[in-house]
Amino acid sequence: MDPSIPFVIAMGIGVVFIGLICIILLSTAMSAICRAMGDKTPAPAAPAPAAPAAQTEAIPNRQAMIAAIAVAVAEEMGTDPAGIRILSIKKL
Repeated sequence: MDPSIPFVIAMGIGVVFIGLICIILLSTAMSAICRAMGDKTPAPAAPAPAAPAAQTEAIPNRQAMIAAIAVAVAEEMGTDPAGIRILSIKKL
């Protein structure tokens, strides 16, 4: 005796929704467990670092650095480095 089509559809939908409900319940439980385990007092925040003073020193080997940047950009773009023009470089 073969099961009827509506029975198969109802069983399939039922299994899917019961599975989804179980996943939701498990993820909610795991979230609660992780929150409870990680609820330790946080370490005091470190003071924010002071902003560095403006540096006016020249960038050493400026032309070599510009050439390396141009080659890296050209490689990424798939073009010739001769076509890359770097207009300004700022030290951060």
